[in-house]
Amino acid sequence: MSFPRLQSGTHIGPAPAPSGHKGLKKGVYLVPSFFTAMNILAGFYSLMATMSGFRLLGIGGLAQIKAAEQRFDYAAIAIGWAFVCDCLDGRIARMTKSTTEIGIQLDSLADIVSFGLAPAILAYAWGYGTALQDWSNASQLAWFISFMFVICGGFRLARFNVQASRPRPLAEGTPKVDKKSFVGLPIPVAGCLVAAIVHFAPTPIKYAPHRAELLAILTMVLMGFLSLLMVSTLRFTSFKSVGTERRNARLVIALIALVGLIYLYSQWVLLLLTIAYVVHGLLSRGLTSLGRRSPEKQTTEMREV
Repeated sequence: MSFPRLQSGTHIGPAPAPSGHKGLKKGVYLVPSFFTAMNILAGFYSLMATMSGFRLLGIGGLAQIKAAEQRFDYAAIAIGWAFVCDCLDGRIARMTKSTTEIGIQLDSLADIVSFGLAPAILAYAWGYGTALQDWSNASQLAWFISFMFVICGGFRLARFNVQASRPRPLAEGTPKVDKKSFVGLPIPVAGCLVAAIVHFAPTPIKYAPHRAELLAILTMVLMGFLSLLMVSTLRFTSFKSVGTERRNARLVIALIALVGLIYLYSQWVLLLLTIAYVVHGLLSRGLTSLGRRSPEKQTTEMREV
């Protein structure tokens, strides 16, 4: 029995992939990680700027207060840039199908730094931590409020990771994951709301012209309220499906207009955007509750008749 002779250099099996294709694929996986690293860098810069501003407030003096105001504003802006990087790394990973388990975990670690620690320490140094330092036991309460913001944000990220990896309900009553909405206020939005407030009024609350102590107390209440929203079961729109259609010229025009408005009126636009996102989740829950109750009321009225 004779076998066909193979020519010299003949390769048996699948052809090896070109080395250039492998390099391109690895480069695609590195792009989301690069933006995640920029997210961490922005959060770290925000922390350093906040610490610098807090130190200047301790020194005192008009020049030091002005410099501290600038440091707090830089810290708030850095949180905003962290949000941009956080949006880009996730969207690029989904578009290029380069999502990895390490990338998901690294993104959560970046978020706890940029939108958990950085806003909590910024709110403490700029707001209630310095404005209420003359009150008895106020410093302990201020520490606790900032800590609750961080721990609730960490719980929010942990719950999101578990639900993303196991989309089925973990226990009775646990809401099912919906790609169109988030369960609980996303920690980036909570952190950006704190940053938007500081960017809107970077002057430390301690040196506010009127009712500094009242403003500090309201800031503490806001931080507590945001902490509760993060661990709640309220649903907030994710906007992950926005821009996935082929014809999205209107979206591009809207984004260009939004960027222009932010460039011209960043203090007002950023504050209104973050507040509107938080309020829309609260209103959607209220409208949903009314929609569920109305059929029940109609059924009850029909039975009574």
